[in-house]
Amino acid sequence: MEAINENSSIKKAYLDRHPHDELANQLNDVTFYELFRCLDNYKDVYEFIGVYDSFIRENLFSMLAEIMDEDYDVIYEQWMKAI
Repeated sequence: MEAINENSSIKKAYLDRHPHDELANQLNDVTFYELFRCLDNYKDVYEFIGVYDSFIRENLFSMLAEIMDEDYDVIYEQWMKAI
C-alpha cells in the first residue's frame, strides 16, 4: 500500500485501500489537500468527491485525518459545520 499525503489523489488512495468497492471508480480525481479546502470552505463534500456514499466519505475523512495527524472527529466536525 502506497503512503498517502496531501497531494495524493483521493481516488487512487481509496482504490488502493478498497479495491473491490465499485463506487470508488466514480470518485473525482482530486487531492486530499483539495478535499481539505472543500471542508474548510463549507462546500458540499459529496458533490466534490463525486459519490454520494457515507462509507466512502467516512473512509476519505479517516485518510485525511491520518494525513493531517488529527483525530477523525476534527474532520467530521468541520464537515458538520457545512450541513
